[in-house]
Amino acid sequence: MGSKALFFFALLSFSALAYSENEDQEPGLVMNFYKDTCPQAEEIITEQVKLLYKRHKNTAFSWLRNIFHDCAVQSCDASLLLDSTRRSLSEKEMDRSFGMRNFRYIEDIKEAVERECPGVVSCADILVLSARDAIVSLGGPFIPLKTGRRDGRKSRAEILEQYLPDHNESITVVLDRFAAMGIDTPGVVALLGAHSVGRTHCVKLVHRLYPEVAPELNPDHVPHILHKCPDPIPDPKAVQYVRNDRGTPMILDNNYYRNILDNKGLLIVDHQLATDKRTKPYVKKMAKSQAYFFKEFSRAITVLSENNPLTGTKGEIRKQCNVANKLH
Repeated sequence: MGSKALFFFALLSFSALAYSENEDQEPGLVMNFYKDTCPQAEEIITEQVKLLYKRHKNTAFSWLRNIFHDCAVQSCDASLLLDSTRRSLSEKEMDRSFGMRNFRYIEDIKEAVERECPGVVSCADILVLSARDAIVSLGGPFIPLKTGRRDGRKSRAEILEQYLPDHNESITVVLDRFAAMGIDTPGVVALLGAHSVGRTHCVKLVHRLYPEVAPELNPDHVPHILHKCPDPIPDPKAVQYVRNDRGTPMILDNNYYRNILDNKGLLIVDHQLATDKRTKPYVKKMAKSQAYFFKEFSRAITVLSENNPLTGTKGEIRKQCNVANKLH
């Protein structure tokens, strides 16, 4: 056998070895994962988000919260969407998930996708892509996100507080929790810019108002908050809330950063973000530049959406997003 033939044979052997080694590897997330198995999937999800947003504006806030509450707890696997069973409590029913709603509309999107491609598209991907499209509905940037996630089979309620930071925890805890997911300080500052939209229930605010108003709150802003939250012990089931941003409450923009620099942040984490030496420089930069805010927000959402997903043969594709498939 000549030297050229030997080289060619060696090359073929190496290629076969490399293929056999990669055969067992999970494929991971990719752009347009469903291009062959369900080419219309992303288009259907986008159209459903637009339709539902047109009917119910507050769905966009819910979908944006979903990606934080699902992906931050160990994995982007749609465990957030599971209902409680006799054996386990759902994440949705935990205190840390207080105020989350509109899960039924995720089921509407799932049903629309199932009509086109039964048993193909995961609830985890629907959750992430609906958040992506909600960001656009709220005036934010379009963020290209990879797909290929599969659904987890159980809720993670028992570890929820271990992973998901609370709005009223210290900025150090918040930075540490997100750092564990690979999100750096400017990324955390940008993610908290999601407080630019939506509202905060009075239950989360009263400790800053009663028995005395927190001295760091802007005195010009206090009468409005007290008017919205007149009861020091609000009913958790009552619709008592304050808009996060009175100026542009339905638009994801950098007005949030100007507000918190003016001591108009509703939550403790908002105040600390604007005053802590680790985060304040980025707050000031985002207050000046919406383009910079959007750039860092897009980067952080991308990292968050790729946090430890189930891919390949792991997990399952649920028939309904709120119920795991029965194991046979």
